[in-house]
Amino acid sequence: MKLPTVALVGRPNVGKSTLFNKIAGERIAIIEDIPGVTRDRLYQETSYLDKHFYLIDTGGIDETEEIFNKEIKIQAELAIEEADVVIFIVDGKEGLTSNDFIVRDLLRKSKKKIIVAINKIDTKEAQENIYDFYELGFDTYIPISSIHNTGFIELMDEVYKEFKDQTELAPDERLKFSIIGRPNVGKSSLMNALLNEERVVVSNIAGTTRDIVDSTLKYHGKDYILIDTAGMRKKGKIFESIEKYSLLRSLRAIDKSDICLVVINAEEGIKEHDKHIAGYAIERGKGLIFVVNKWDTVTDTTIKDYEKLMRAEFQFAKYAPIVFLSALTKKRIHTLMPEVVKVGENIKREIKTSVLNEVILEAYQLNIPPSYKGKRLKIYFSHQTGTCPPKFTLRVNNKGLVHFSYERYLENKIREAFDLEGTPIILQFKNRNGDE
Repeated sequence: MKLPTVALVGRPNVGKSTLFNKIAGERIAIIEDIPGVTRDRLYQETSYLDKHFYLIDTGGIDETEEIFNKEIKIQAELAIEEADVVIFIVDGKEGLTSNDFIVRDLLRKSKKKIIVAINKIDTKEAQENIYDFYELGFDTYIPISSIHNTGFIELMDEVYKEFKDQTELAPDERLKFSIIGRPNVGKSSLMNALLNEERVVVSNIAGTTRDIVDSTLKYHGKDYILIDTAGMRKKGKIFESIEKYSLLRSLRAIDKSDICLVVINAEEGIKEHDKHIAGYAIERGKGLIFVVNKWDTVTDTTIKDYEKLMRAEFQFAKYAPIVFLSALTKKRIHTLMPEVVKVGENIKREIKTSVLNEVILEAYQLNIPPSYKGKRLKIYFSHQTGTCPPKFTLRVNNKGLVHFSYERYLENKIREAFDLEGTPIILQFKNRNGDE
């Protein structure tokens, strides 16, 4: 089921980030040792009443810029392209500016629902400015104040009207995997190489009308869905020129996927942004495969040495397989799909309760946790409580006694016992007496 998308658009310093934080609420389940996931709040899934949706913030522009520069325009265009509903934020205290009219002109070209949020309505003078904004020519205007916390419910009720019924549709059982990564790492080439493989039969599926195109491919008699993020055929170059906003397409693809292929450009080496993208995939609980592309251009190192470098840089994802290939020459391209198949099995792997308990008990006895203030962690019972990714719940005497390092130790022991290559796993600790 495709969730609707809401974008916050406006010139700098009108309160986009504040409103983003207000709508998104507190972020939960952040894995702190994964680079990037706690710093970039550009995009988030959230909900209002009983409806889930994606929220996009187009903030982050230097507030000292006084002109409506090229980068602001690109942000606004991208957000409009992605969104079902656009919240156009203006500054009620300052009144209309020339930049507001430029944003207005961009929005008019779209056929999206536009809601004008008149922010900073905190003074009588600002309230008198409200009617000036009707000059923008849109249908819906809602005064809001972050300081006084007014207008938020009215704003979200208006957004809510645009959300269609989210009754669950019959799930598509086909494995979905996406090709994600920084601009110019070879995502398009890899997709073309996969779709033109001799063993692969491709037919087009009607995808979205925006940037993500799905294709179906048949590999060894089984159907798979390949999600292309290299896409955004229109205006592709201008959007790709700003790396931060290319991340948005990767995030949307991650949400749709079971497995993410993170493409690394062997020619350029590993960049910090590669880690951010992999981190998002893990945070969303997706299977992970690293694809080192353009391997044909590397002559001064071996696969073994490069793999050692990858493991050092991506210490938070040591379980992810690494494939070396050249999408352009198709050298070693045949090594990729077997890994996709294997990780696809692992993210859905189910482990018998009796076998899991044996592994956890043995791990506990091999390494009994130290006592803390006279108390020691005890594990009574373990069972699997989910798949995609595998989730294990352990009943303990006091979950407050679970140290991060011991949780990591248990995860490693589970991985030693079962084939979970390519999938993150979630360990959840609950007190035996029922207290959460």
